[in-house]
Amino acid sequence: MITRDEAFSLLKAHNSEASLINHALESEAVMRGLARKLGKDEELWGITGLLHDLDYAVTKEQHGRHGLDTVKLLDGKLPVEALDAIRRHAAEMNGAEDPETDFDFALRCGETVTGMVHAGALVRPTKIDGMKPKSLKKKMKDKAFAASVNRDCIRECDKIGLELGEFLQIAIDSVSGIAAEVGLAAD
Repeated sequence: MITRDEAFSLLKAHNSEASLINHALESEAVMRGLARKLGKDEELWGITGLLHDLDYAVTKEQHGRHGLDTVKLLDGKLPVEALDAIRRHAAEMNGAEDPETDFDFALRCGETVTGMVHAGALVRPTKIDGMKPKSLKKKMKDKAFAASVNRDCIRECDKIGLELGEFLQIAIDSVSGIAAEVGLAAD
């Protein structure tokens, strides 16, 4: 399996936009947090979160290829279950089979929630510091807030046995651990 350092170098080689790098880092952090909670392989889940959108810079205008190009780039570098989760995280766009495993659902809801956490932190005076699941739940009801974030994907946390509030707390805690790196630390 690819190492974390190799994965990060690969990410930077394929994505130069800071927002994409931040999303990848936040997705990695959330996937590691979910792996810890669910007793899964933290390194595998983290690296998969880091690389899940590896192809985004070239597929953002060709949604039907999103995830599929990443799988080709990572063939032989990650186990099949990770490649399946990457392909299935964008199943609505690329025509892949529906998510089936905890890994699939964790990646879908874990990478999606980062948009809500990031946007929520940016509008707070203390950024992510002190953020609570209750405030994110309220923001999720406001369709205009972080409008591109798919709330239904976030709610798929129930497919991995997590209630929404518990899932949001894991996401907040996970992203808090890298807040300075992704621009979400209090000034």
